[in-house]
Amino acid sequence: MKTRHILSTAIATLGLSFLTTAGAADITDQDITEGYRKHAAMAQFHRWYQVYERPDGGLNNALDILARDVSVKSGLGEAVGLGQYAARVMQLPDTWRNAHSLKDADIAVAGDGTMRLTADITYLNEGMNPDGTVREADLSYTMTLVPTDTVLPRFRTIEIAQNSDGEAGAFVDAYAENRMRSLVHYWLALIEDPARDPEPVREILAEDFSLNFTSGALTDFEGFRAWLAGPGSQVSASTHGIGNFSARETGDGTYALTVDFDWAGVTPDGTNLVAKTRHNWTATNDPTERFARIRTMDVEVLEPFRPRE
Repeated sequence: MKTRHILSTAIATLGLSFLTTAGAADITDQDITEGYRKHAAMAQFHRWYQVYERPDGGLNNALDILARDVSVKSGLGEAVGLGQYAARVMQLPDTWRNAHSLKDADIAVAGDGTMRLTADITYLNEGMNPDGTVREADLSYTMTLVPTDTVLPRFRTIEIAQNSDGEAGAFVDAYAENRMRSLVHYWLALIEDPARDPEPVREILAEDFSLNFTSGALTDFEGFRAWLAGPGSQVSASTHGIGNFSARETGDGTYALTVDFDWAGVTPDGTNLVAKTRHNWTATNDPTERFARIRTMDVEVLEPFRPRE
């Protein structure tokens, strides 16, 4: 009875994603305990593309995700350290348009907190080909990340391999997708983090935010702090699987996204439960900031909590 009360409270209020569309029943206990680390890695992964897709955001955000001794290897050669990498980025023509669409990703977490991330993407470029056609290439990434004193790790090594080269019929911008995915993953990393520290969340909340959970709206930071320390902490561990993600620009510096979350959690007495929710968010975006900011979050329960089979 106590378990049912805890989970009904938590799921009713939780802003309840991960990498695939797998249902919550497919999420393992290891996925649950490592989930926040993997979300943090994916938040950084999607930030990697922002300097290429919106250079007006500045170089600082690109350097923020890298270790000081980072090594970046690609067809252009190897850049070692922040200075060499910055010099390489600054040489890119400002007339190019770039887009990066994730096809799949996998993350392995080591005992010391380091991570290995592998990913396959489709890369589009407008401006490189002299005849004006859009270049298309399949790229594979092998990356290692090291822990920091925050939930966000930093990349220490990045290796990029090109698997194909061709042309696309049209250029399709991917900035909204990558910018909003980085925001979603960071939100999940912070609320899943066992530290339950509310302060880092300030960075991703708009001044006039409203988190409209089924139990009521949170419209100030003290209310959010109380939620995270109360209902948000009534499970020992939890994680989420992302499905049906879509994002679009709705105006100058504003975005909307929809996503389904497959939630899996463990109660203090060891009971495994699952649920499914749909989220609709609006966000404001300053490309010079590390992340966009959540303005509104509306939550619909698609499948109420139940024991995991």
